[in-house]
Amino acid sequence: MTGSRVVALGHYQPAKVLTNEDVAELVDTSDEWIRTRVGIKTRHVAGPEEPVDELAAQAAGKALASAGLTPADIDLVLVATSTAIDRSPNMAARVAAKLGMGSPAVMDINVVCSGFTHALATADHAIRAGSATRALVIGADKMTEITDWTDRTTCVLTGDGAGAAVVEAAEEPGIGPVLWGSVPEMGHAVRIEGTPPRFAQEGQAVYRWTTSRLPPLARQVCEKAGITPEDLAGVVLHQANLRIIEPLAQRIGAVNAVVARDVIDSGNTSAASIPMALSKLVERGEIPTGAPVLLFGFGGNLSYAGQVIRCP
Repeated sequence: MTGSRVVALGHYQPAKVLTNEDVAELVDTSDEWIRTRVGIKTRHVAGPEEPVDELAAQAAGKALASAGLTPADIDLVLVATSTAIDRSPNMAARVAAKLGMGSPAVMDINVVCSGFTHALATADHAIRAGSATRALVIGADKMTEITDWTDRTTCVLTGDGAGAAVVEAAEEPGIGPVLWGSVPEMGHAVRIEGTPPRFAQEGQAVYRWTTSRLPPLARQVCEKAGITPEDLAGVVLHQANLRIIEPLAQRIGAVNAVVARDVIDSGNTSAASIPMALSKLVERGEIPTGAPVLLFGFGGNLSYAGQVIRCP
């Protein structure tokens, strides 16, 4: 085989929904303030009985069912997360156990908001190298568990959820070359630190970097995939802030693309945001099978990663 492709997707969100009015009862804010600045209306909140591995396993099970596969068909599990409280067993091992898998390789990848696109590239590389044949790539985060609910600049943003993709070997590559990197001197701009860990960020610094640096990087991703931004049928950026997502899609030049706006209903779900938003677009039939879709994650470290995939 000369490449890999995404063959199926799945997503999962907790049933509990927190509205802007609910958040306004916790801190000095309002529905209008939140919508104007970040574009979020609601977010889903996981309970104590829904740890990160449970969110991940739910999304993974749906992706497997969509692909018509069983857990035994998977030989690599990658979970992108930055909210795993325990160090071992890792989330990938816990997902494998929950799903009753055989003996897959299991790894967690912590690149915060760009975790899923890093994990997807890692799965693609493993399959191309012949060390895996079929992988589960999952982005799952329980951001509300690390949220400071007294900080109105961050508590209005976060939500919980998971998204998963089944990736397998393919004669015709359906996952394009990754463009990834970081800005080490800006690593402090997004943080999950302390005991207990808490999420904090320098929002204006991230906003300035993203709006100025991301468009040319995204165009490089398209160039590496051998297409132009005008060829894109879909654009799925990390769902950080609607004020970032909409202008960026325009500046990239994706004039014919459906742009994911799941942040409105789900908030910022970190590593879960891209696979969850993509899964919903595909489920609704908004992107044709085989059409090119740009995925681009950015955030903590300040890390970024993007690739063009063919829609399953």
